[in-house]
Amino acid sequence: MSTELTESAVPPPTEHSAAPSRRTFIATTTAVGGAVVAGGLMTGPAALAAETGAAEAPPSSRVSLTVNGKRHALTVDNRTSLLDLLREHLDLPGSKKGCNAGACGACTVLVDGRRVNSCLTLAVRLEGAEVTTVEGLADGDGLHPLQQAFIEQDAFQCGYCTPGQIMSGVGCIQEGHTGSADEIREWMSGNICRCGCYVKIVRAVEQTAHGK
Repeated sequence: MSTELTESAVPPPTEHSAAPSRRTFIATTTAVGGAVVAGGLMTGPAALAAETGAAEAPPSSRVSLTVNGKRHALTVDNRTSLLDLLREHLDLPGSKKGCNAGACGACTVLVDGRRVNSCLTLAVRLEGAEVTTVEGLADGDGLHPLQQAFIEQDAFQCGYCTPGQIMSGVGCIQEGHTGSADEIREWMSGNICRCGCYVKIVRAVEQTAHGK
């Protein structure tokens, strides 16, 4: 067999038999990959983790409590603070979220008559409790005496800490810690006023406690 015959038996390369271009390769592999995902072919630990995450929900509990004289029963995430319950579930934004770490007192409310930092108090632990916020102090259009005293003594500036200051002041008076200005300062020391209205805040508490 001649060399010419052997060479002529091999077909010359054509456009259609050439190696696929880079663009064609990428488009093909992308399409195949999409089909695999769409077909739900994910297996192994990744698939198990995805199914477990979708099935699990945050633990929640039912809690019933009275807020400003009104009874509420609701289901909340077990991690929900009293502050978030008041602001996000009951639409009571008077209690402020300051440090959210119990250091500033802006979130102070009364629980069964005692002062608490609502940002550190879990709502699910308050079954049957009575909570009073700044929204519950006034009697209709009539302000609570300490609210009125804050106005008369000009005991606020920006006002952000004021709800917590007032609630702490009410608790301070109810607890009987108003024997002197120094005692008031000591028992109100957990409430920070970044505007520096401490002198007038003490005067407002004194006025309410002693009619000064």
